Amino acid sequence: MKHWLLSVLLVVCSTVSAQITLVKDGKSNARIIVQDKIPNSKTSAELLQHFLYHISKSMLPVENDKMPRKGDILIGGQTPETVTEDGFSISTQNGVLKISGKEKGVVYGVVTLLEQYLGVDYWGENEYSFTPQKTVILPFINKVENPGFRYRQTQCYAIRTDSIYKWWNRLEEPNEVFAAGYWVHTFDKLLPSSIYGKDHPEYYSYFKGKRHPGKASQWCLSNPEVFEIVAQRIDSIFKANPDKHIISVSQNDGNYTNCTCDACKAIDDYEGALSGSIITFLNKLAARFPNKEFSTLAYLYTMNPPKHVKPLPNVNIMLCDIDCDREVTLTENASGKEFVKAMEGWSKITNNIFVWDYGINFDNYLAPFPNFHILQDNIRLFKKNHATMHFSQIAGSRGGDFAELRAYLVSKLMWNPEVNVDSLMQHFLHGYYGEAAPYLYQYIKIMEGALIGSGQRLWIYDSPVSHKYGMLKPALMRRYNHLFDLAEKAVAAEPGFLKRVQRARLPIQYSELEIARTETEKDLVDINKKLDLFEERVKEFQVPTLNERSNSPVDYCKLYRERYMPQKEKSLALGAKVTYLIPPTGKYAALGKNALVDGLFGGATFVDSWIGWEGTDGAFVIDLGEAKEIHSVETDFLHQIGAWILFPLKVVYSYAEDGEHYTHWKTIDLPEERTGEVKFRGVKAESAEPIKTRYVKVEVTGTKECPTWHYGVGHPSWFFIDEVIIK
Repeated sequence: MKHWLLSVLLVVCSTVSAQITLVKDGKSNARIIVQDKIPNSKTSAELLQHFLYHISKSMLPVENDKMPRKGDILIGGQTPETVTEDGFSISTQNGVLKISGKEKGVVYGVVTLLEQYLGVDYWGENEYSFTPQKTVILPFINKVENPGFRYRQTQCYAIRTDSIYKWWNRLEEPNEVFAAGYWVHTFDKLLPSSIYGKDHPEYYSYFKGKRHPGKASQWCLSNPEVFEIVAQRIDSIFKANPDKHIISVSQNDGNYTNCTCDACKAIDDYEGALSGSIITFLNKLAARFPNKEFSTLAYLYTMNPPKHVKPLPNVNIMLCDIDCDREVTLTENASGKEFVKAMEGWSKITNNIFVWDYGINFDNYLAPFPNFHILQDNIRLFKKNHATMHFSQIAGSRGGDFAELRAYLVSKLMWNPEVNVDSLMQHFLHGYYGEAAPYLYQYIKIMEGALIGSGQRLWIYDSPVSHKYGMLKPALMRRYNHLFDLAEKAVAAEPGFLKRVQRARLPIQYSELEIARTETEKDLVDINKKLDLFEERVKEFQVPTLNERSNSPVDYCKLYRERYMPQKEKSLALGAKVTYLIPPTGKYAALGKNALVDGLFGGATFVDSWIGWEGTDGAFVIDLGEAKEIHSVETDFLHQIGAWILFPLKVVYSYAEDGEHYTHWKTIDLPEERTGEVKFRGVKAESAEPIKTRYVKVEVTGTKECPTWHYGVGHPSWFFIDEVIIK
C-alpha cells in the first residue's frame, strides 16, 4: 500500500514539475529561444510570440542561440527519429517547452500548441478567437504528430490573403513544392506550340487523320525528339531552382485529345490503357533524373492504370476523380466505383499517389453543395490506397457554400483522417456563428438527408435548378429560410456573428433566384426584393465571382433584371410550333420541342432551357400559326468554353408566308470569342418596315470543331440556343 501511494505521489509531483508558466499576472516568465537559423523556426517563434501577446498582453522576447533556463521555450533543433516530413514534437520535460519538427513541422507544432493547449481557434480569413489569460500555464506535454499526407492543399480563398491561415491549417501551395510552379497541365509550358507547332507538328497529337498542334494539344509521346527537348528543358528548370526536387510533366486539359499515331497507339494498346504511353515517357525522365521526382496526371482519358509498365518510385501519379458524383461516397455510386477501381489498380503498382479530389461546384460556387457527410470516408479511402499527397479543391470563393467550414474540416482530415468530424463541425459552428450554430447544424443535416432522399446526383458542374424538385423543392426551401431566420435572430445583437450567418445564407438566396427564373409564373415584387437583397449582400461581403469563369455576381444581378424578368412586349414566337431541319443533338431533340419558344432564358449552366448541336450546323423553322406583321427576330446563344460550347460562326434569317419560298432577311457573321467568362449573345435581324409572314427560318453555322486554342482541340464543339424572340 505504501509503495502504491509513493508511486502516485511521484507521478503527481513529476507532472506538476513538468508544468511551465509562460506568463504570470500579465508578466513574461519565459523567453522564446530559436535554436537554428532555419526560416521555419523563425516563423514559428514569431507566430507563438504574436498569439501569446494577444492572449496575455505580455510580449515574450525572441532570442537566438541562448542557453535555456527553466520555463523557456526552445524552437527548432533536432527532432526525434519518429518524426516524419512535416511532423513535429512538443515536450515540456525538464521544465523547458521544446518544439521541433521536420520541414514545416516546427510551425505546425506551434499551431498545435496554440490550438490544443492555449485555446486559440483560427476559423477563416483573418478570423480567429481566443480566451484572454493573465496567467498562461502549460501542462505536462509529450506529443509527436505526423501528417496523414505529406502534401496537403486546398483552394480556400483565405490562403490568397492571409498567410497565417495557410500555416494554421497546415497547408501548402504548389509554388512552394513544385519547381518553377510547374504542377499541373504543363505540356504547353514545357513544349510551347507557339514555338514548335508550326515547324514541328509531328511533336503533337495525331488523331482524325492529322496532327493537332495547339496550346491545348497533347504530345506525341513516342517521338524521341520530344523527349530530348523536354528533358533539356527540365534540366534547366531544376538548375534554376536548386531548392526544388519535384516537377509536373502532365497532359494539357481536355479529354480524348491524346496521340493515336501508330507508335503511341501500339504502346497504349499493349498496356490496355491510354496512360501507358505517358507512364513510359515519365519513366524515361525519372531514369534520366533519378534524384528528382516527376508528377503526372491520371486524369480523364488517362485515369486507368497500365497493365504492364509500373511507374518508377520517383514518378508521382496525380489521380483525379473529376467525373465522379458527390451525393454519396466514392464506393457507393457507379461513377465513384469506376474511380475506386482505377485507384486500386494504381495502388497495386505504386506507393506514390497524389489524389486530386473535387468538392466544389465550378459552375455555381454559391449553390448549396451538401457533401460534408462523404468527406471523411473518401479521405480515408485515399489514404488506404497509398495516397501520400492530397489536393482537396474546395472553397475557392468568398461567399461559397460554407466555404470556411468546408476548408476547416478538410484541412483537419488531411492532417488526421481519423478525427471526429461531427465534433469538429459543431466546434466550428459554435465558434464561428455563436448562438446561431444549432440552426445551421440542423440546416446542414436536413439538406444532406434531402439530397440522399431525392436520389439525385450531386456533381461539380451542378445547378440549383437541377434540384428544384429535390433538396431545393419549395417545402424544403421554406424550412431552410425559417432556420436562417432563427439563426439571424439568435445573433441579432452580435454584428460579427450576424454577418457570418448572412454570408452563409447567400447560397439559398442564389438558389431562389436561379429557380425563379425557370418558372413561367412569378411573383415579380418578391423576386425584385430578393434580387435587391442578394445584390446588397454580395457587394457587402465582396463576393468576387459566381463560378470558375469569373462571372461577377453584381453583373449577374444586372443581367437578371434585363434577361430573366418579363418584358413588356411579348414575343410573337411564344408557344409557336418549331420544326427542325437539322435536329439538335441527342436528348436535346426531344427537349427542343418547346424550349426555344417558352419565354424562358437559360442561365450560365447549360442544364436548363438550352438546346444544343454538337459538331454540326443547326436549322429550324418557327411557325407563327398565321401570317403576322413582324419587325425583328433574335436568337440567344451561350458561350462556355469549359463545356466546349462556343458561339456559332454565322446566323442566317429568312421568312416565308407559305413555308416553301423563303426570302432572305439577314446574314450575321459572329466574331470569335475566346474568353473564359460565360457569356450570352443575342443575334438580331431588324426591319424598319413591318414584314408580313407566318414562317421564320433560322440557319446556324456552328464552329463544328474546337480550335487549336481550346481544350478540346480537334474534337466536336457545341453551340446552344435557348430562345427565339420575334416582335
